[in-house]
Amino acid sequence: MSDRLPHEKGFHVSWDQMHRDSRALAWRLDGKGPEDGGWRAIVAITRGGMAPAMIVARELDVRNVDTVSVKSYHHQERADAVILKAPDAHLMGDGTGILVIDDLVDSGKTLELVRSKYPKAHFATVYAKPQGRPMVDTFITEVSQDTWIFFPWDMALQYVQPYRGTD
Repeated sequence: MSDRLPHEKGFHVSWDQMHRDSRALAWRLDGKGPEDGGWRAIVAITRGGMAPAMIVARELDVRNVDTVSVKSYHHQERADAVILKAPDAHLMGDGTGILVIDDLVDSGKTLELVRSKYPKAHFATVYAKPQGRPMVDTFITEVSQDTWIFFPWDMALQYVQPYRGTD
């Protein structure tokens, strides 16, 4: 039996790793847009999608970037997803030519909500869990459903006790 808590099955992502994985996402998306392979705009799902969206926008030379603010967590507890701020309606239309980016698809509830508003957008995440995979069109790395991803913007450097021993 393990003494670890469920959230301790963690996948720690550094800033360097986020940058590498976001660039890999951009490479996977390059030439896949409906407008001669390009995208009309990128929409980041805030807050986690902002860093990867910035990197993808740079790599794919997309200058039109907006956000959709969705709240689906209260601290580390899941809640019903609600849109707090929508992107420009004229820009979005039904989502055609729009690349929607988030850091992670977990349960899929956030992407399901945004997809219901923009059904023809292309949804891409850096990381995906099995339960949410049907909601994402493109992703880079899959992790197990019970893994908690620790993103660099949520972390601080500090000492961590080893699993065994005290030396």
